[in-house]
Amino acid sequence: MAAAWPSGLASPEAVAAPTPGYPVVLQVSLTFLTYFCKDPKINDATQEPVNCTNYTAYVPCFPAPNITCKDSGGNETHFNGNEVGFLKPISCRNVNGYSYKVAVALSLFLGWLGADRFYLGYPALGLLKFCTVGFCGIGSLIDFILISMQVSSFQSRLTTFTFKFEFDDHLLIVGPSDGSSYIIDYYGTRLTRLSITNETFRKTQLFP
Repeated sequence: MAAAWPSGLASPEAVAAPTPGYPVVLQVSLTFLTYFCKDPKINDATQEPVNCTNYTAYVPCFPAPNITCKDSGGNETHFNGNEVGFLKPISCRNVNGYSYKVAVALSLFLGWLGADRFYLGYPALGLLKFCTVGFCGIGSLIDFILISMQVSSFQSRLTTFTFKFEFDDHLLIVGPSDGSSYIIDYYGTRLTRLSITNETFRKTQLFP
């Protein structure tokens, strides 16, 4: 069952390093439902997968029982369903102590004093909001909406039925000033940008 490395997985060199002790299967081709991967272990403080480095973490994956894989040296490994076959990379976020819940609460109750901007690392804007009472309430309302929508310093795109706004990284000044992401519960109400790749399972359409 030797073939090319699956398109959804990292290269063998990238997978070999993160978790010493796990066997790494080279040159395998496992299709959908022939293996399963464990859920990532979440760090309670950051609410991101443990060992998240450079926006990537790894989870162990187990080939199904009675699958035999051959590495680049011609050595075969027979799996019984309880052995780690490879480590699959998953995306994670860079966080630096800024809580989403705290930011929303400050924006809701003390936004007119600029507390949310001070918390996120914008002292000049915070002082300006404090002196203008939240830009007469309008600035406080806008900040509350943007923070609630989890708009951060990464590139974001808002789409409606009739028009589309695309914001450049340098135009967005909401979110932590250091460019990190909010700390949000990993299984909580966080927004995730979805995309379709070659690994996306497509269900056959039965009716037109």
